[in-house]
Amino acid sequence: MQAGSKRMKVLIVGAAAGGTKVGAKLKRELGKDAEIHIITKSDYAAYHACAIPFYLNGMVPSFDSLIDGSPEDYAAIADVELSTGIEAVKLDRTSKTVYATELKTGKPVFFTYDKLVITTGSRPVIPPALETGLQNVFVLREPDDAVRIKAAIDAGGIRRAAVVGGGIVGVQVAAALSSQGIRTCIIGSAAHILPGFDADMADYIENQLSELGIPVLSGDAVERLEGEGKVEKLRTSKRAVKADMVILAAGVQPNTEWLSGSGIITSENGAVIVDDYFRTNDPDIYSCGDCALMKNKVTGDAQWTSSGSLANIEGRLLAKAISGSASHGFHGVLGTDILSLPTINAGKTGLGIDEAKAGGFDAECVTITTDDKAKYYPGKAPYIIRMVAEKSSRKLLGIQVIGKGNIDKLIDIAATALTLGATLDQIEDTNFAHAPAFSTPVHPFAIAVYTLQNKLDGNLKGGTYQALNIDDSWTIIDAGKTQVIPQLRHVGVQSVNGQVTDIPFDSKVAILCAGGRWSYLTEDRMRRYGYSDVHSIEGGSVFNYEIENKYK
Repeated sequence: MQAGSKRMKVLIVGAAAGGTKVGAKLKRELGKDAEIHIITKSDYAAYHACAIPFYLNGMVPSFDSLIDGSPEDYAAIADVELSTGIEAVKLDRTSKTVYATELKTGKPVFFTYDKLVITTGSRPVIPPALETGLQNVFVLREPDDAVRIKAAIDAGGIRRAAVVGGGIVGVQVAAALSSQGIRTCIIGSAAHILPGFDADMADYIENQLSELGIPVLSGDAVERLEGEGKVEKLRTSKRAVKADMVILAAGVQPNTEWLSGSGIITSENGAVIVDDYFRTNDPDIYSCGDCALMKNKVTGDAQWTSSGSLANIEGRLLAKAISGSASHGFHGVLGTDILSLPTINAGKTGLGIDEAKAGGFDAECVTITTDDKAKYYPGKAPYIIRMVAEKSSRKLLGIQVIGKGNIDKLIDIAATALTLGATLDQIEDTNFAHAPAFSTPVHPFAIAVYTLQNKLDGNLKGGTYQALNIDDSWTIIDAGKTQVIPQLRHVGVQSVNGQVTDIPFDSKVAILCAGGRWSYLTEDRMRRYGYSDVHSIEGGSVFNYEIENKYK
């Protein structure tokens, strides 16, 4: 702004991650040229929602750790005005006015603006049939929800719990409750937990949860809750489940009802439609975070994503768009997710093979198992890596990782490559860091790249046990350096120097080892000596638990 010009009056409706980021960054961008006021329904400026499961299991002992400073601290540091306990109820674009209510007094108030930013976030979806008023039925969205749940646990009498919903929040809360000695199950109407993960990857995680004593009841919608005063039982379409506590975590929806009649265009689920610079159909109104509809970086399609970390990224770029300093628009979301469980970590970014094929991509994937550290280093553990690429362009489309180690580094490498639109060939010679405590000599990410390149080049024919549809017409051999399944015939790679005894050249052969390396080497050698229909079982026995179950 030029000296002497009118100060820009910016009103931000909603605080949390997106609103506070916009306010702080915009003030740094414009300084005295901007008058910034944030109003929020919440009593908090911002909080760490991701920490809530760890507060419930005791890893985060203090409630104060969930709160990212007081509203007063934020306002003083950011040099903006912040008003809590105020709910926006109506937008009048003609007069550039937001009408609101003071929640403590019920008093109507209004705020005018030159530029308006909508960051009102999202709220839990609660099916009407489950709004019973029974005690010990909770949603989990804000710090106060965590306080109420923990108080109920500390009061005693909570022996069984049911979490309704299999997203990341639901899964981590279930693990937190289970760690407190509460018999916990997860109930979801979808076929699998963790939307966005490939079905077999989600199935693997479900089996890990089962081993922790957390059964997953998939494809089963909750129809009603029962009890006298407090919840005692859930009724689903298939069963009755006893529960002393129920956590409703079946998804969230945008908080945009207050925009009704304003003319701001929203999507079917109520998310505000914006362009790459977060502008709505009104040039003076912007939106980001959980209440806005973004685009997917990989597909280019519209995608609604609820994520505090994304809201921070978007808020920063939105502030630059308003100030005029933005050099580019928002590149798009990748659907990056990660979660930590007692026995494993799981994460993803971009598209899985299921999503890629459903989205019309001619895609290929590979599933590998490799160690996270040098084989001789204490504490090494396997990574299961699923990498997906487009066949024709060889462009990376996504990755999914399950393992005990630091899977975040693999997810972040892939997210960077996806943002840059990289192909496998462009990243195959990346100079990754190596030391025995941190990775294998050939980096795990590079191993996945090389293996997928081999598959695209026709040098590897393979798939998981399920994907290969193995039946009794197949010959299954164990090619492990150390035999994995005693009931299978063991064929070491070094012993393949022609036709393998009793296995004709026209046989359909599946090759197994613990992780996949020895099966690949054996497949290559068998093809070299005349076998054409040989296939590696990708991921080995580590991932394909069905094989061990078959031969038990």
